[in-house]
Amino acid sequence: MDEISALMQGFSVILTPMNIGLMFVGIILGVLIGVLPGLGGANGVAILLPLTFTMSPTSAIIMLSCIYWGALFGGAITSILFNIPGEPWSVATTFDGYPMAQQGNAGAALTTAFTSSFVGALLAVIMITFLAPLVAKFALKFGSPEFFAVYLLTFCSFVGMGKGSPFKILASMALGFALASVGMDTVTGQLRLTFGQSELMRGFDFLIAVIGLFGIGEILLSMEEGLKFSGKSAKIDPKVVLQTWKQLPQYWVTSLRSSLIGIWMGITPGGATPASFMAYGLAKKMSKRGSKFGTGQMEGVVAPETAAHAAGTSALLPMLALGIPGSPTAAVLLGGLLIWGLQPGPLLFVEQKDFVWGLIASMYLGNIVGLIVVLSTVPLFASILRIPFSIIAPVIIVICAIGAYTVHNAMLDIWFMLGFGVVGYLFKKLDFPLAPLVLALVLGDKAEDSFRQAMLVSQGDVMIMFSNPLVGGITTLALLLLFWPLIAKAVALVKPKKHDEFAVERPVD
Repeated sequence: MDEISALMQGFSVILTPMNIGLMFVGIILGVLIGVLPGLGGANGVAILLPLTFTMSPTSAIIMLSCIYWGALFGGAITSILFNIPGEPWSVATTFDGYPMAQQGNAGAALTTAFTSSFVGALLAVIMITFLAPLVAKFALKFGSPEFFAVYLLTFCSFVGMGKGSPFKILASMALGFALASVGMDTVTGQLRLTFGQSELMRGFDFLIAVIGLFGIGEILLSMEEGLKFSGKSAKIDPKVVLQTWKQLPQYWVTSLRSSLIGIWMGITPGGATPASFMAYGLAKKMSKRGSKFGTGQMEGVVAPETAAHAAGTSALLPMLALGIPGSPTAAVLLGGLLIWGLQPGPLLFVEQKDFVWGLIASMYLGNIVGLIVVLSTVPLFASILRIPFSIIAPVIIVICAIGAYTVHNAMLDIWFMLGFGVVGYLFKKLDFPLAPLVLALVLGDKAEDSFRQAMLVSQGDVMIMFSNPLVGGITTLALLLLFWPLIAKAVALVKPKKHDEFAVERPVD
């Protein structure tokens, strides 16, 4: 098996004392970010990305991906102990996790959450190991029309499968395209939307935008809401861990089903949050103990945590194999790869084998390290929530400002960061999604280049997007997803109304 030997080569690349140390640092920082409500994995990776500029690409991506794993683990701590979801995908964990903690089973609930997260991520990494090279080989046959069709499919998937208003998603994406077009045209060399300002010639840097949109925007929102923390204290005893591990195998069907849901939702742009709710809803519907869900059932913790980690991990597959991120955090990681001069996509598997397989190997080790760290440091991270937010917020703002300044050593970038922070705050207040904006900002120029190359080849004939079954199929699917909200409404109007059973069974309203 070529994949196994390549994976072994990847382990030999990453197994250095420095990389192992970076894994621990990344996991601890990630758990800290996951514990702080609202900060999130994408925000954390964006804020800490400048710290990795001096590292080799392999070491840098190991640290950033471990921050990501840590944030995924950390979200469960606040959900279970404080009933405050550290991450959006941890909301479903509160339904049964917090009641378990109130009944004095906080240690069992946390062990269940961490172990389920580990299982979900492990299955997703195994899928990436064997599927990513096949996808990349297939994608090597792509030309400019096929690449544009895939970009189009990604953008349209956000509209068709997004959970918010499609018009808000389109508006957010349009702003991202507008920001991506600022600067020098890569084909003609002409300046676009610079308004005579030489500082805008280089365009808006992706990193400054995400630090402002995610980091500063979230801080502004948290300051307005004035977070107060109060919850249960927890200590994980080795006996509790072993007793919980003995009980978990009986939920293997729930775990496997939730993993498959998570993997599917991660590869498509569905994301971890809908995956966790979908897995919880199905577990509640199909379990013998479904009627008791919400009262502190271990199975109610297994389902959302397994699905969320599987989705968060598998979102890296389209990023690595096609250069298309499956989640906001993957979009931030994609930007990091571009900063280091690496071009994610099928050629990455040919030109940067050591890097790709080192990253995949680090996913295995990172999750093992993550499980060890979170099981041994829960009391420490839970105590962090007792520090007043008025102390934590200025520290995060200073880190954001340093990160933005170090990109080009320019004060103007800090002002841009603050401007993007206000935009991020307004987007969250008005319930506009940020992920489509970031996606368009990262991929907008690449989609434009592919489209222009396709038009040059076809001498301006857009029917090149249907010139063969592959590109035609992808384009048709993309258009179907773009108009899916309208199609779904039209079908609902024609179809006779039925009693909505799922509304009764749904975990939250």
